[in-house]
Amino acid sequence: MQRRTAIKTLAGFPAILSAQNRRPNVLFIMTDDQRWDAMSCAGNKILKTPNMDRLAEGGIRFAHAFASNPLCSPSRGTILTGLYSHAHGVTTNGGRSHYLRGDVQGYPAIQQRAGYYTAMVGKWHIASMPTGFDHWCILPGQGAYHDPQMVSPSGRLHFRGYVDDIIADQALVTLETRPRNRPFSIICNFKAPHRDWRPAQRFEKVYDNISIPEPPTFHTSLADRPDPIRNTDMQVGDMPDFFQRGVDRNLPPAERKKLNFQLFLKNYYRTILGVDENLGRILDYLDRNGLAENTIVVYTGDNGFFLGEYGMFDKRLMYEPSIRIPMLIRYPAGFKGGRVDNEHMALNNDVAHTFMDFCGLSLPPLARSHGMSWRPILEGKAKWREDWLYENFEYPGPHCAPKARGIRTPEWKLIHYIQQPEAWEMFHLPSDPEEHKNLAGSGAHREQLEKLRRRLDQLRTETADDRSEDHTPTEPCENRMGRPA
Repeated sequence: MQRRTAIKTLAGFPAILSAQNRRPNVLFIMTDDQRWDAMSCAGNKILKTPNMDRLAEGGIRFAHAFASNPLCSPSRGTILTGLYSHAHGVTTNGGRSHYLRGDVQGYPAIQQRAGYYTAMVGKWHIASMPTGFDHWCILPGQGAYHDPQMVSPSGRLHFRGYVDDIIADQALVTLETRPRNRPFSIICNFKAPHRDWRPAQRFEKVYDNISIPEPPTFHTSLADRPDPIRNTDMQVGDMPDFFQRGVDRNLPPAERKKLNFQLFLKNYYRTILGVDENLGRILDYLDRNGLAENTIVVYTGDNGFFLGEYGMFDKRLMYEPSIRIPMLIRYPAGFKGGRVDNEHMALNNDVAHTFMDFCGLSLPPLARSHGMSWRPILEGKAKWREDWLYENFEYPGPHCAPKARGIRTPEWKLIHYIQQPEAWEMFHLPSDPEEHKNLAGSGAHREQLEKLRRRLDQLRTETADDRSEDHTPTEPCENRMGRPA
């Protein structure tokens, strides 16, 4: 089945100008594992992303945006509900904790009841099936980069082609066949740049003739880190992904690490080129059809990613490469664009709140203590958060990353590894942006440590944390480096 004909055409309606049509349309676009600086508008000198740049130029780019849980499925639950992962129920990437709680609802369901046409296409990656959508067509699980299957209410469909081209096609079909007498709210979630980084054929040779610089901390040892960090399986040199792409597993470790890094990062960037091209197709559709002015477009990633920092890849930790995400928003009818916000800490918790605010709707009461609408920032009159809560509860699991909570302020970060034996890290970010020096054991910073610990506990109370993860015993974690996650 060809990708452009796989979705049944929905009944169309003539365009009707009415007050209802002036409610903003909403288009949410997300990638998987794209970190904050993996786009040229954020200063990347190698990766060129003209359509992400185009969106940033017409809107606002948050330079300090974060995922409060840097793991795929928990982050997706947070974006849908505006809740921290401990409240919406999706706390890991699998098992019983991979389902949304039955008593929580996502923003699309609220919009649907208010008259919006709602749709979801692309990577869903939550065990609960989509609800609150008039139309959906999703990848099963992680999905495949080439010739993927997708699932819709009518059954399983098989497509030929490259996955992110297909997802963009489904977004365009959905836009074209939507009912014209209702505002729309559409989610388009791409697969890239998720592991195992398989680019579209047209991008396979890009970057062949360059060598990508290694990050300054590429060879920095983890020997002085707490046990939960030293025991992770996240080292670039140990990745098996590239043994079939030209890297000899029998090479000396240092040489293998260097070769793995080049192949890893080049393919990571190549997959993003496909995302950017398809983003451009969707933005072009909005322009051609007179929809850009009254459509809120948010572009983001579900979490950050290590690109060789401390010799690591993947996410799941509270260090900056893992938690920082791209965050772009454009709404020409609602606010003036063309600027970078360097002042405020934006969270993925805030996406649903922002959409609800501009649509004249609201989330349930609990969610209002978990996120904030960006509207005051966008309109230039913000009183904003001074800190936020970090959490990750997937252990044991792929990469053996530890369960942890933390708090981040503009200047400070406190990380609590909650399994026994417990451990703490504290960093002063202005003087130590690469998080080299752990100040948690410093007598000179004891007062600051206690202040952050009290505030961390307060945030947990404010957000109705049931504290079920407290004092988790240490469990063995098998090395599962070979399993993509």
